[in-house]
Amino acid sequence: MDWFDAGDYTLSRLLFTEGLAVVYLCAFLVAVDQFRALLGDDGMLPIRRFLAGRRWQRSPSLFHLHWSDRFYVVVCWTGVGLSVLAVLGLVQRLPLPLCMLAWLVLWGLYLSIVNVGQLWYSFGWESLLLEVGLLAVFVGNTATAPALPTLLLVRWLLFRLEFGAGLIKIRGDPCWRDFTCLDYHHETQPMPGPLSWYFHRLPRPLHRIEVAGNHTTQLIVPFFLFAPQPVAGGAAAIMIVTQLWLVASGNFAWLNWLAIVLGVSVLPDGFWSAVLPIPAPTTAPLWFVVVVAAFAAAVLVLSYRPARNLFSSGQMMNASFEPWHLVNTYGAFGHVTRTRREIVVEGTTDTHPTPESRWVAYEFKGKPGDVRYRPRQFAPYHLRLDWLMWFAAISPDYAAPWFGGFVTRLLLGDHDTLHLLRHNPFPETPPAWVRARVFRYRYSTRDEHRQTGAWWVRTYEADFMPAVSLRQVR
Repeated sequence: MDWFDAGDYTLSRLLFTEGLAVVYLCAFLVAVDQFRALLGDDGMLPIRRFLAGRRWQRSPSLFHLHWSDRFYVVVCWTGVGLSVLAVLGLVQRLPLPLCMLAWLVLWGLYLSIVNVGQLWYSFGWESLLLEVGLLAVFVGNTATAPALPTLLLVRWLLFRLEFGAGLIKIRGDPCWRDFTCLDYHHETQPMPGPLSWYFHRLPRPLHRIEVAGNHTTQLIVPFFLFAPQPVAGGAAAIMIVTQLWLVASGNFAWLNWLAIVLGVSVLPDGFWSAVLPIPAPTTAPLWFVVVVAAFAAAVLVLSYRPARNLFSSGQMMNASFEPWHLVNTYGAFGHVTRTRREIVVEGTTDTHPTPESRWVAYEFKGKPGDVRYRPRQFAPYHLRLDWLMWFAAISPDYAAPWFGGFVTRLLLGDHDTLHLLRHNPFPETPPAWVRARVFRYRYSTRDEHRQTGAWWVRTYEADFMPAVSLRQVR
């Protein structure tokens, strides 16, 4: 079955599954590490309350069958354990049916989390991980040749990911068309990294080149993924390099890393032959051929709406068309903010605050706060609270469902909530009052940074939430 066996991609298939396993591992660790404050029974958006008003058909999840904080932890650690086995390559060495089952269980466990995660799981890379994870079920194990139909579906996903992102930009903010978006983006992106200040300070002509490179990679290069080798591999290599540039310039959870994993699958084994041994080609059993062919046909049928969306003037960004997240549409930064605003949350121990009261800020792990604190690299780890704080600074509507609960937990000194922060200024006793204020942030100039050591300069703009006490929020 020469049409089915992609023997030239045996090593690339292995790197694809290993890379996906690492991302799965990160995603499950994030889930278990952050859920109590975000989604637990005492969290800001409790899953139990969500399940009470949602039918299984709208959000398929194991948690419709049973919910408890403890069961959620069991699901997460099961995902961690399976991911570790996959990272070690043990899943791919299982008999083919068991290998497929292991990847299917990973997909099902993470689907169960995403479908009850509400706002905390409303990011495009959640659907992307699920779509990639389902493809891994049908890519084969080490005893079979890689399934060519599945590898082509991986390319189709990579095409939609890149081309969709390119279209949403060129149709959206005019700065993508006049090549000025990168004059702002490195400064205003949701979560800057340790090198973002330097990227922002690049000469403006280089920012124009960045935008031109983005348009080329996302609007032209994806079509070459379906060309013969070595052209397809060259297109994937360009995408991988571009994604590594994005990794260096900011924190976008596992979005860029999944794009790299998809790109690696397009590189033929000959690309790696100088540095890695290439396994001997094998064949696939007939039943696997039939199952993969049926799966590929189903994906092509489900691709109609995402494909139509690509060419729609009302293109949706990061949307799923069914609750299983099987075939989705992607895109990012159709609009680039020109000004960075941050919500600074502060507390005081004064029982009766006055203009002379000392207010001390809570510091977040990823989002800017202390102007002297250099942003850190967290991706592929996903700081969900920090990301929602960025959206809340753009519009208070994003914060309406959860911000009050967040403040209440600060006033209570809730350990799980404080675990999500970098610095708790009240380690002994919770504050008597908490308030939130909006500041405008900009990167310091080279001279300002040299003189003060500050990475940011900030200016107070307005109150986000007036000072409240525990008595008022209860």
